Amino acid sequence: MVATTTEQLTALEGTTVVVHPLVLLSVTDHHARVASRTANKRVIGILLGQDNGKSINVANSFAIPFEEDEKDSKTWFLDHNFIEGMWEMFKKVNARERMIGWYHTGPKLRASDLEINDLLKRYIARPVMVIVDVRPHTVGIPTDAYFAVEEIKDDGTETRKTFLHVPSAIEAEEAEEIGVEHLLRDIKDSTTTTLATRVSEQLASLRGLQSRISDIQKYLADVAAGKMPVNHQIVYHLQDALNLLPDLNDPETTSSFVTSTNDELLVVYLSSLIRAVIALHALVDNKATIGRAEFEEEGGQVEEKDKTKEKEKTAGKDEKKDEKAKETDKGL
Repeated sequence: MVATTTEQLTALEGTTVVVHPLVLLSVTDHHARVASRTANKRVIGILLGQDNGKSINVANSFAIPFEEDEKDSKTWFLDHNFIEGMWEMFKKVNARERMIGWYHTGPKLRASDLEINDLLKRYIARPVMVIVDVRPHTVGIPTDAYFAVEEIKDDGTETRKTFLHVPSAIEAEEAEEIGVEHLLRDIKDSTTTTLATRVSEQLASLRGLQSRISDIQKYLADVAAGKMPVNHQIVYHLQDALNLLPDLNDPETTSSFVTSTNDELLVVYLSSLIRAVIALHALVDNKATIGRAEFEEEGGQVEEKDKTKEKEKTAGKDEKKDEKAKETDKGL
């Protein structure tokens, strides 16, 4: 169903697409087997799950044969019979899972996406398209979800089909969490501390924020240069986000930030001092323990030497007594 009214657009914007880790693993494996050696090649598959209206649960997926011309993106091939055969088999395994959309490994939108989406409407009434970014150095959530809609222009010209971006999230059931933990156990560095892990996670979050800000900057620069048309909805969202930022020119706000930063740095400074004092105390304690052990060892050696000398003296006296006794016997 293509959205054409404001109510339908609002309903789609409030929809959240929940992707399970099993789907991400399947898509990554599909890309590694088929298109890992080709930079621009992408793979396509079908998403299975439940469409609950406000929430779309993507629990499973399967790959489909797909080919396209790298020079002409409008020339592509998709096997319909394979989709029907796989769907018949999946229905026998789990009747609760339905075809709810399709995925590809983009990593961005392609010119042929609308045509593929229209083709899949033969099987799915309201298909959702999920782009899964399989690049290893990607920061942030690797999924972007879209619905096909008809964009109504303000000047009254002919409408055109486009994609509406909707929020996506990564969630897992208990069994999936256990499986993911076992998979991450082999690649996780066990030598890192909890603090290092938290700092790494915050650094990854900041990198993701930086990439989003770069995309916003590039979009605004293209709009200002006339390369892209003005989208008032995007401009409104950006204005709302900028209005939520604090006013750093306000002295009271600046003073509050400085006070908060100083408090945090004071805690860090005290923690460093305490850590240094504990390290020095441990060093002194270790040195004292080693000195005590050496003293006891030297004392034991001295006692053994004294005992040996006493034994030698006693043995010498006994020998002299024996010699005197022998001489006395001879005189008699």
